[in-house]
Amino acid sequence: MTRSMFYYSSRKNDEVVIEKLNELSERYPTRGFETYYGKIRLAGLTWNRKRVLRIYRNMNLKMRRKRKRRIPTRIKEALIVPNHLNETWSIDFMSDALENGRKFRILNVMDDFNREALINEAYYSIPAERLVNSLKQLIQYRNKPKRIRTDNGPEFLSKRFVEFCTEQQIELCYIQPGKPAQNAYVERFNRTFREDVLDAYLFKSIQEVNALAFGQSPWLFTGQSLVDEMNY
Repeated sequence: MTRSMFYYSSRKNDEVVIEKLNELSERYPTRGFETYYGKIRLAGLTWNRKRVLRIYRNMNLKMRRKRKRRIPTRIKEALIVPNHLNETWSIDFMSDALENGRKFRILNVMDDFNREALINEAYYSIPAERLVNSLKQLIQYRNKPKRIRTDNGPEFLSKRFVEFCTEQQIELCYIQPGKPAQNAYVERFNRTFREDVLDAYLFKSIQEVNALAFGQSPWLFTGQSLVDEMNY
């Protein structure tokens, strides 16, 4: 091998092709090379197919990019104090970890009228079905609200939760993404709960968390169903 061949480096500039492929991958994240190359040709670009394919593979575009779930546009609403009980409830989640490092979540539900904590329950996971079951138990002891204010978490956007609110004729009020101040009542409670409970104690089990959280929420259920959930 000659010295010149050993030190040879390509001088081709593929920046234009890379930029075009990035643009196509953003617009059509579920498509493949054939679609991209077809659109490149339709745009009047006469790049060699092998060249585009080489760059496409080097960019790992053959690995499909996940499409970002688009959240519907939310309308900013003024945060006002309701005039009666059960007019508006605010719901939010918190996260923490036990002594052994296992993470858990806490469901907080409060009445915006008198800032009363209705539910403070800790579980290792809180899917939409568990969220709905907790609200159903609460409604058995307390009248259902006219509306519920939440953020845009997956549990609140789930089909199960939306169907439950529709069946109960409860209006859903979603805050704008990235605007937790629009759910300020429960966010303020979250701060107090974290300072007085989560940051003040080192928990060894989920039962200890719920035992201490019971003092924050007089409506926390202590029946056999809750015990089974706590042991889950």
